[in-house]
Amino acid sequence: MKRFFIIGLCCLSLTAIAQQDSTDTFDYSKFGDAEGVKRFCTQKVINQVPIRIVSVGYEQHGSFLMPDVRFSNARPETETYSVSRLSSLRFQLNVPVISNNRFIWQLGANYWGSRLAIQNPGTNLFARSLNENTITSAGINTTIFKPLNEKKFLILQASLDANGVFPRISDVSGQAYTFSGALIYGWKKSEKNMVGTGLARTYRAGQLIHLPVLFWNKTFNDHWGMELLLPARGHLRYNFSASNILQLGFELEGNQFWMELPNSKNGTVFIQRSELKPRIMWDKKISGFFWLSAQAGLRYNWRFDVMDSYNARNQNVMYFNSQLGNPLFFNISINFVSP
Repeated sequence: MKRFFIIGLCCLSLTAIAQQDSTDTFDYSKFGDAEGVKRFCTQKVINQVPIRIVSVGYEQHGSFLMPDVRFSNARPETETYSVSRLSSLRFQLNVPVISNNRFIWQLGANYWGSRLAIQNPGTNLFARSLNENTITSAGINTTIFKPLNEKKFLILQASLDANGVFPRISDVSGQAYTFSGALIYGWKKSEKNMVGTGLARTYRAGQLIHLPVLFWNKTFNDHWGMELLLPARGHLRYNFSASNILQLGFELEGNQFWMELPNSKNGTVFIQRSELKPRIMWDKKISGFFWLSAQAGLRYNWRFDVMDSYNARNQNVMYFNSQLGNPLFFNISINFVSP
């Protein structure tokens, strides 16, 4: 009995020593929030549509009329042509060069090639050239997202594009290039709301314009949200789930396209092309980071003016403006997206 009593006292002593050593070894006050660590906001809001890294797509427009077309060898008056379809191939690449919580830098490339199927272009050089060649826009771009702190950020975007109707790649002229860019200063109010404003230099309206822009991505609840970059595009978003998203909205797109035309004043003309697209879009995850995107809507002709000089605005240098018909269109693409 005495032996068991001594053993018990030893166990109690060892327990007390162990508890004392544990208390001396760990200072739990050191496990609080770290001081002096600067935090930065992210570039997304909750439930936002994933950012596309690689996108390959096809687009087709229905039939429409192209009235008041000039450049005819047979007679000087304007003519009206029927376009049975307009089809486009699209490619987009955005590669993260630097991506951390302090700085995100992406480099990208884009291609937009459109072919018109014009019925009976005859001897009209303009209609024949459009029918036989691709209206091409190809370029490079860069985007920088710089968070300043937890609430404020900067976005810088710039792009350089070669645009034209090129029978041969060697025909690319220095006047075929356009430069666009935007600078936005913004506030991230929460993980569901970020808003910004700034200035843009753009050819989306078919000719060079400088204008203010509004950037606003907001998630209202688990299902509803919006993604705006006005006036370029804006969409109301409905999330069936994180991998199944429906959007309703619009996009304005366009550029100025160089075109060689022997019987024109300077041997070249410039097509100022712009189109407004009210549309509905559906994005669905296929597997992993691969998503399917489908959209349908109306292609509304914003501008289709043919000028005789680069970035012309004066009516005196306009050959003609064609009020293209407004067909329905659809677009389908396969996309590799960011996490």
